[in-house]
Amino acid sequence: MVSGTARLLTVLELLQSREVMTGSEIAARMNVDVRSVRRYIQALQEMGIPVDAERGRYGAYRLDRGFRLPPMMFTEEEAVALTLGLMVMRALRFPVDQAGVAGAQAKIERVMPQAALDRSRSIQSALHFSTVHAPVPVDSHVVQVLATAISQRLRVQIAYRTWNDEPSRRTIDPYGIVFQDGWWYVSGFCHLRQNVRTFRLDRIQSAQPSGITFAYPTDFDIVGHVVTSLSDSPGMPSIEVLFKASLDEARRALPPELGSLEVIEEGVIFRRPAYRLEWVAALLLTLPFPIHIVQPPELHDILRSLAEKAAALLDTTIIHEE
Repeated sequence: MVSGTARLLTVLELLQSREVMTGSEIAARMNVDVRSVRRYIQALQEMGIPVDAERGRYGAYRLDRGFRLPPMMFTEEEAVALTLGLMVMRALRFPVDQAGVAGAQAKIERVMPQAALDRSRSIQSALHFSTVHAPVPVDSHVVQVLATAISQRLRVQIAYRTWNDEPSRRTIDPYGIVFQDGWWYVSGFCHLRQNVRTFRLDRIQSAQPSGITFAYPTDFDIVGHVVTSLSDSPGMPSIEVLFKASLDEARRALPPELGSLEVIEEGVIFRRPAYRLEWVAALLLTLPFPIHIVQPPELHDILRSLAEKAAALLDTTIIHEE
């Protein structure tokens, strides 16, 4: 969690990166409300930082000309690369406090020569991301605890809510954090289940290191384990679809991270956890071979609804012939 001092420094960096900024602009960059910005500005002024404030509903703030902190120095290519990295962090909603991202961006822009700054801002205005986001944010403090525990090989105690919203307390040896299919996960050895398990970060209510160290398994593929475990999550209902195709055809049609494939006499069975059914239904429509939905029945209903909608759209489409 970002401290109050860090937030003040972020505001200061933002003010140094622009000639003038409104309270709403600062609030948007830091993901706070305008009232909080006013408190930060007042605190800076009380510390003797020369911040001029324009009063009114659309008031703006500026630093007295000539006031600058010693800058960090980057080459032009380094600065542009860091700018792109921070853009990706915002686009993918990395589980970090947005005030830290905004402060880092402001520092980088402050030390850029004008040509590099123009280049960086043109990239920011030109690039757009179409990404899948989890509907529930991840607690950045939980991520910090887990990341430290992974680095130091420390066992962690977590308060967790399972897929069916049941509370659970677990002791885990965390091996790594993975971003997959719009969600953040941590995988590690669960002492309750006596096996390696995968946990969604947004379901972790709290995390506390125990001070007990653990041994990291050799040759452990953290990304591969997460992909596999999501295809076969214990206790969670699963999607099962029969592909009337060969294994090679199925592999060419679907990326491996979307689910598991099993060859049977009738064809290939595709499995994955039963969530985001609407998205899966749309995906199935793109397959170049026949399919049969085994379960759940809701997926069949959604697919039928999409087909009816497509048929209705075709009936109302006017075809112009030359």
